[in-house]
Amino acid sequence: MHSLANKFVRIIKIRANLSIVRCINHSRSSGGQEKIRNIGILAHIDAGKTTTTERMLYFSGRIPTMGEVHDGNTVTDYLAQERDRGITITSAFVDLKWRGHTINLVDTPGHIDFTMEVEHALNVIDSAIIILDSTAGVEAQTVTVWRQAQAQRLPCLLYINKMDRPSANVDLCLQTLQTKLLCKPFLLHIPIIGKMGFEGIIDLPSFEKIIWAKNGKEKERQLLNKTDGQYDFALEARLELIDRLSSIDDKLADSILEAGSLETVTKDELTAAIKRITNQRKGVPVICGSSYKNIGIETMLDSVIDYLPSPVDSSSVFCPSNISKETLARSFKIIHDKQRGAIVFFRVYSGELQKGQKIYNVSKKMQEHIGKILVPFADDFEEIPVASAGQFVAVTGVKDVLTGDFISTSQSSLKKIQDSLEKNNSLTKEEAERLLDSRHNIPEPVFFCSIEPPSQAYHQALENALNELQREDPSLRVTFDEHTGQTILAGMGELHLEVIKDRIKSNYKIDAELGVIQIVYKEEFCSTVKHTVTLKNALGSHEQNILITMSLKPGARKELLQLDMTGESGSNLAHLSPKVFRKLKNGIISSLTRGPLYSRFVSF
Repeated sequence: MHSLANKFVRIIKIRANLSIVRCINHSRSSGGQEKIRNIGILAHIDAGKTTTTERMLYFSGRIPTMGEVHDGNTVTDYLAQERDRGITITSAFVDLKWRGHTINLVDTPGHIDFTMEVEHALNVIDSAIIILDSTAGVEAQTVTVWRQAQAQRLPCLLYINKMDRPSANVDLCLQTLQTKLLCKPFLLHIPIIGKMGFEGIIDLPSFEKIIWAKNGKEKERQLLNKTDGQYDFALEARLELIDRLSSIDDKLADSILEAGSLETVTKDELTAAIKRITNQRKGVPVICGSSYKNIGIETMLDSVIDYLPSPVDSSSVFCPSNISKETLARSFKIIHDKQRGAIVFFRVYSGELQKGQKIYNVSKKMQEHIGKILVPFADDFEEIPVASAGQFVAVTGVKDVLTGDFISTSQSSLKKIQDSLEKNNSLTKEEAERLLDSRHNIPEPVFFCSIEPPSQAYHQALENALNELQREDPSLRVTFDEHTGQTILAGMGELHLEVIKDRIKSNYKIDAELGVIQIVYKEEFCSTVKHTVTLKNALGSHEQNILITMSLKPGARKELLQLDMTGESGSNLAHLSPKVFRKLKNGIISSLTRGPLYSRFVSF
């Protein structure tokens, strides 16, 4: 069968007078973790993440009306800075019901300055929807979030948004997916253009034509038959899709061989094959729509249920079958509330969390107490007494938990979890321990500036504000420059630092002043440098001589400080206490904070 790669992305022109059928969802959540989908929304800035999330909430019946980004009234963009600027700055958690399933959804920022928010979210979700702008295809930040998702081994669903644009180009999107992301995209929807522009899709797995009304809130869905003008083209496209999928999925291939024809493949067989390929990360399903025009939202929700994994199906080492029934949860977001104090967001992998419960912080190796347990919905919270496995909750009262920390109920419970991880994932004891003690690799700052309070009276208040903001955002660095006496703010970009200033003013009522924002340059060694000094110390009639030789070498290193333990040097070093070694290392680190050229940090 010849390839239809270019042909079947052709947009179909149709003329039709269709009666409109109102589609209302009355489903309710039921069942265990098989009925849960934990997903994140990822994309380049302005691809339509927040608009898509808002539509998903509306069409699922979770909210009564839709907000708009340009009006500053969407559910997930709740910070004043987000509504003023029209961009997402922090990740936001919401949940919704669809076809008897619960979808836990994290809307993430698209701007590279806030990439740590994306990284935090990816650690606790099971799959992701990556949104493309149909007029641009794969963009710079698309590549970044794709790499982040692949690093976490997350199955992905690709959604080509803004199909209502005159310059929409599905072929461009598919091409850039292959060339820039190096993935295998499988287009499941053929877009339909009518008199009013983009009107609907042909869904190849179900072989249905779906046309939306002008308001996008009503649609007609009907099975294609031979009298339809698009029948032959759509059938050829479906057969090509089946042929490509069967070359990857053995179960589908066996079914086709047994039946002796591609045309006998049912919707259920095709859906199951797409889910297997997606969850094994052997290919990526691609769907189409226009979130702003309310077209394709319901089919996207169907795709989430049909193609993306539940926690039970997840390939994560923390899926229910891989860990014991002991309590295990991981933090992924921290905010500060004036009334409640620090609120820490958790995903509960197993067991349960209870109000007032004592917990064990795995990373800190210390006990803490839970205050209240809250179910979050963006910036709204509802208190509950118990959180069960599969839930995303927010917790008050924990003072030392940082983003990425794991918690359990006790050291004995942790031991059982580690044993389960070792047994079910073929891990060594050390690997299991590292897995539960893992932290994010926080990128180095790119920009920095000084920050000053409006007066000395605000000095302590500003320090407290910066401490809270650092706990919320690990990519924000605050240091004190002893040479200038200034507090230095460092972050991922100019926008990042400007937003921090705005948040200090709006949340803490401190009109702090930022200095000139500068790029973080670094100094480095170009060649090996060796220097020897002799220290003399007279004690009465005795003189002590100490000869110290230090070499500074460029290039990759495992440890900052390496000691020469050969010969006399090794014998002398063996008599030094750990306290002396710590002071020696701290002295070296301190000296490397200011290089000889421009007083910038020295890197290796």
